[in-house]
Amino acid sequence: MKFNIIKSGLLTFGMAAVVSCTGDLDVTPIDPNLDTPENVLTSTEAYNQLLAKCYSALAVSSPDGSGGGPDISGIDGGFGQYLRALFNLQELPTDECVMGWNDQTIKDLHGLSWTSSDVFISACYSRVFYQISICNEVMRQIDAASNASDATMQQYRAEARALRGLSYLHAIDLFGNVPFADEKSEVGGTNPSQISRADLFNWLVKDMEECAEQLPASPEKYRCGKGMAYMILAKLYLNAKVYTGTANYDKCAEYCQKIIDLGYKLESSADYYKMFCADNDQMQGIGHELIFSVYQDHINTQAYGGSTYIICASIGGNMVPSDYGLGGDGWGGIRVTPQFVDKFGDNDQRAKFFTDGQSKKISDLSNFQHGYAFTKFTNLKADGSMIDGANAFPDTDVPLFRLGDVYLMLAECQVVGGVSCDGIAKFNDIRTRAGVATIANPTAQDIIDERARELAWECHRRSDLVRFNQLTTSDYIWAYKGMNSNVGTPHAVDAKYNLYPLASSDIMSNSNLKQNEGY
Repeated sequence: MKFNIIKSGLLTFGMAAVVSCTGDLDVTPIDPNLDTPENVLTSTEAYNQLLAKCYSALAVSSPDGSGGGPDISGIDGGFGQYLRALFNLQELPTDECVMGWNDQTIKDLHGLSWTSSDVFISACYSRVFYQISICNEVMRQIDAASNASDATMQQYRAEARALRGLSYLHAIDLFGNVPFADEKSEVGGTNPSQISRADLFNWLVKDMEECAEQLPASPEKYRCGKGMAYMILAKLYLNAKVYTGTANYDKCAEYCQKIIDLGYKLESSADYYKMFCADNDQMQGIGHELIFSVYQDHINTQAYGGSTYIICASIGGNMVPSDYGLGGDGWGGIRVTPQFVDKFGDNDQRAKFFTDGQSKKISDLSNFQHGYAFTKFTNLKADGSMIDGANAFPDTDVPLFRLGDVYLMLAECQVVGGVSCDGIAKFNDIRTRAGVATIANPTAQDIIDERARELAWECHRRSDLVRFNQLTTSDYIWAYKGMNSNVGTPHAVDAKYNLYPLASSDIMSNSNLKQNEGY
């Protein structure tokens, strides 16, 4: 049975002074008229429920379900959901995903032609900093408790800290020099100052190193453990050259090995797709591959983001929704480019493309049947059956961190970073599982191509292309790169698109902030 922390997170309780790190967001307390912290935070369990908001805010956009008012005013509750906003920014600008809809500026993402006022960028920016703000507030409330030093309370605090670290990882990767606040920052009255990307890197490394010591090695499902903190650190060091100007693959390899030493295991070839199905919680935890996933189920996490977005938006054309465990209709939105399809060999079991009625070539972005559909994520159970009572909201948890990524990070550490480790062996373990031939001496291009095949639609692709200097340059061109219409040819773009702008509304409301170069 899925752990019920998300159910707890949907309970109503007071939370004082929950404010955004950013000046433009009108973030109000959860049901502030019902209670105050003094009335509800009367037991250790109450703090567990408070912490649950930090988890549930990754899964839903409102504590009242899909029809409720969103946590953040001024942002559509659908595309403002955390995982949907993250997917849009990490996948849509790449070769792994094109969008058929004409929603506002959505096609500008794939065209790498957005502006500082783009609503989809603002949605992700706002959601990331809202998440940071509630994690900070939970830490403040715990610090103010009479039993703050109790072991259980300190673990709750460490979990909030790790979740904050996850969002700061997204902030440093997507936006660079960002507004900064932690649990010690003044609440209300003053705008946060801006921290440089390099300084945020150093702060976050230290914060996660300390946090890791306070987290359990084998956490309950859906909760943060040491593996979560180690993954954040590994990701920071993997991208250290991008964030600081100096590569540090040695430290990346060190934290990858720490994760392996915790006892996570690569799933078998037969079990691979169990990680992306409706009961994929069985693949989570020590002894399995999934390190941290965001809880989803069709009753308690109804939202138009997360796996609902990924699965529903990938079904259309001649596809039968029930074949993928979907009780509702497909949305006919996202599919893949021909360049992504071409990365897969004939025997690669990860090449889960639906081609009936779909053309590989994309002549019209708005036509769902132009471009192959990609069926990696489904709402079917591992045995191929449907969830009882399944509807338009899937039960498939969204994996954010898993061991397959760790193996490929180790491979990059060896091949690109020159680190002495068994990365090439781990690289070939991934290929063997996929049913393709090993490569004795993989190149850097082999590494990034394998990451595309293995980690597709798991919100890593944009970061990888930036790190390998392929997102904006002419070194790699895919369909509609640099375009947002059916006119012209794909092309290299301005290097400023390696980084998203800070939300223009935040720039206008906070004089401490300087916009990213070029915007």
